Amino acid sequence: MKCIIIGLGTYGRVLADEMSALGHEVIAADSDASRVEKVKDICDAAFQIDACDELALGVLPLKQVDVTIVAIGSNLGASVRVVALLKKLGVKNIYARANDYVHKSILQAFDIDKILIPEERAARSLVRQMDLGVKTDLYRVDANYCVYKFDIPKKFIGLPANELHLYEDYNLKIIAVKRKEKVQNFLGIEYNASVVTNISEGEDAPLEEGDVLVCYGKESDFRKLCRLL
Repeated sequence: MKCIIIGLGTYGRVLADEMSALGHEVIAADSDASRVEKVKDICDAAFQIDACDELALGVLPLKQVDVTIVAIGSNLGASVRVVALLKKLGVKNIYARANDYVHKSILQAFDIDKILIPEERAARSLVRQMDLGVKTDLYRVDANYCVYKFDIPKKFIGLPANELHLYEDYNLKIIAVKRKEKVQNFLGIEYNASVVTNISEGEDAPLEEGDVLVCYGKESDFRKLCRLL
């Protein structure tokens, strides 16, 4: 995938870093030279431009990428102007970050492809963890089904994945097991990273402390599991 990220604050910088790490072609832009400097080595290209200026915005290959992400959050005026200019220039597949519901409401008028509210997602994640009593990350597929990633409880340690009976008892399908392993970065320095293991629901390798389960199913069924944990 080829993408342009406009706005390199914390949110935009993390997007650039993660998407580049996954092998996507990333072009980044910001008016702040220091922010551009921080991402120039991880992105395919980085531009210091004022994206609120239509002529400056035109230097970006807007018609040659799969998606353009406006990651500006705190400056409402700049965010709205950039989105308006992108629409004027006929850019397709526009994603934009909204700082709050007023920001979101204004962006909705432009009929863009996706509005991102990271603060809302973070808040919902915190409430979910407090409510369920389990540290979990959730990706919602639709109104009922989700993908869940959660630390295994102590009672699962030493048990093979196929003895958890999550599908038989809770209709939850195990997609993967993640485990911390020693890996090396490009400098040859070792560090702990969570990687997907070869353990699957049909194998009898025991789960270890610190393992993370990735499951798919209904939120109501996941709540049933959490209550029993």
